[in-house]
Amino acid sequence: AGGGAGPQPVLRGMAGSAARVLLAALLGALPAAAERELRFRPPAEDPVRLFTEPELARYDGQQEGQPIYLAVKGVVFDVTSGKEFYGKGAPYNALVGKDSTRGVAKMSLDPADLTHDITGLTEEELKSLDDIFNNVYKAKYPIVGYTSRRILNEDGSPNLDFKPEDQPHFNIKDEF
Repeated sequence: AGGGAGPQPVLRGMAGSAARVLLAALLGALPAAAERELRFRPPAEDPVRLFTEPELARYDGQQEGQPIYLAVKGVVFDVTSGKEFYGKGAPYNALVGKDSTRGVAKMSLDPADLTHDITGLTEEELKSLDDIFNNVYKAKYPIVGYTSRRILNEDGSPNLDFKPEDQPHFNIKDEF
């Protein structure tokens, strides 16, 4: 029911009868329901997204049933599994729904520190930021996207230094 011609057009380049025999053998080995599931299965995970500040702000843990997102170094993590830390009324709720890189580096919940800006951070704060980024966020939470600021320069041109993070489930060729 809907779905087009199936795999036959792909096989046109093969010798006609050999292709039909191979196709019949393959399809005969699969029950119809399994064949449909293989052909029409949605992606296992949502694709990685680019978030503007207002879009990221929607995932601030205030609405029940909505994912909770936190950005560090321009990488947006789904911290929903840590709801007891990041959800509504939780101790680190101030960090979510925004890029809180400076706050993470300084271990600060001061509203003035809840920004992407790392200007003026000490060597020790920058090392702490890298440690927390790699050993907490990248190790525990899936990457769901990037802030537009990380991928684009202020003038809207592409940031040539952009490098996707090496998460096991993240495959750049499938995402962009």
